Amino acid sequence: MRLGRFADLGRLGVRRGSASVAHRVRRAVAPAVEREQLDSAHQLRSAEDVAATLGNMRGAAMKLGQLLSFCSEGVPEPLRVALAGLCADAPPMSSQLAREAVTAELGHPPEVLFGSWDPVPVAAASIGQVHRAVTHDGRQVAVKVQYPGVDATLRADLECAPLLLHGLRHFWPGLDTKVVAAELRERLEEELDYRREAANQVLFARFFQNDQCVRIPAVVPELSARRVLTTEWAAGARFDEAMSWPQDGKDRIGEALFRFVFESLFVLGACHGDLHPGNLLVGPDGTLTVLDFGMVRRFSDPDVAGFAAIMRAVATGDPRGLRRHVEEAGLLPAGAGFSDAEVALAFGGLCPLLNLPGRSEVTARRASALVAATFATGGDQSPVLRDARLPAPFVVLQRVNLGLVALLGRLGACGDWAALAARAWSARPTDCLPVRDAKDVLSGAPDILAGCRDGRP
Repeated sequence: MRLGRFADLGRLGVRRGSASVAHRVRRAVAPAVEREQLDSAHQLRSAEDVAATLGNMRGAAMKLGQLLSFCSEGVPEPLRVALAGLCADAPPMSSQLAREAVTAELGHPPEVLFGSWDPVPVAAASIGQVHRAVTHDGRQVAVKVQYPGVDATLRADLECAPLLLHGLRHFWPGLDTKVVAAELRERLEEELDYRREAANQVLFARFFQNDQCVRIPAVVPELSARRVLTTEWAAGARFDEAMSWPQDGKDRIGEALFRFVFESLFVLGACHGDLHPGNLLVGPDGTLTVLDFGMVRRFSDPDVAGFAAIMRAVATGDPRGLRRHVEEAGLLPAGAGFSDAEVALAFGGLCPLLNLPGRSEVTARRASALVAATFATGGDQSPVLRDARLPAPFVVLQRVNLGLVALLGRLGACGDWAALAARAWSARPTDCLPVRDAKDVLSGAPDILAGCRDGRP
């Protein structure tokens, strides 16, 4: 299986390499006025080929495509557009296969378990697809069904993760790909158990239950198992639909998204690691509904304190303090031969919005520059980043950080980001909700996990 799947990637490389050679030949003999058109057409064909290949592969390879689609500003626009569909839609499994999967996990077919069941999925993603249903007591629900065999597919991808991640050393020569691969393996292994996701989702739902802008769908434990997850149906528009809305609504969505990330991190000690547009629903009034809590990273209290120290140093313009904190966090070897100012310039990208004055707009151009700087190479790359490390706690956090900036840039959102961050890292758990109870749920409290069916091992 593993060789076959990576043969698909190999064939993709051969196809695109051959197409690039042919494109260069055509471009060389074409009139100057036609070259731009040829370039655009070649980029679009390449983008569609890459998106189709990753979409059909599912598993970790498809997740790579999802990440590229909203986070990597260095990817050509046609590729980002073609990959964007992976964030919300992917090739679905058949209705019969989905029915068999539900029956295997919950003991009865979906038409018995639910008052009504739509066999046509409303969304399909990297490891599962979502069906709409109505419970016997009249609740509208979303039922996520894991693709049969995707666990073996994902684990096969993860065995080759160090090889796939080797290319990242082009951007960060000091990167330990084994550390990154181990962190991703742990997060993705957790994502395969929907009972774990149910506990994650309950945690966040309890935490934000009184929030006027952030909404988390409730879990239905009695209709959930290891490979089936049932939650209340969430209404709202897709994130990209908001691009045409009035700016004040987009600003409120941006602030809700920023608060969701920072309050989750600094008060709850956890972060949602998969904040791509397909996992977000929005409303014109600024409401934000967050979906898919399969990839959640929990942090220790010392980790959270370290993050706060770094961000405070950025926000207050303290280069000496920032250097001390990034060295303590393991992001940079102690005593590296750089000035404090050089280190501050390089690591300011860990929290690039916190040194902006007052209410500031995150324009698409600013977001692109901030994200692209992270992936700079050659003479454009900071020499500090060539020595940088990425400790395990920062692997998912940096993905969320870059994704947040990119999403705010799409919205052109304006907000007082430093003030929102300071409020989050200064909050006490008692200022929000009974976080102690929520953390018990996240660690596997029986009140939620016992309510989910065991399913098959």
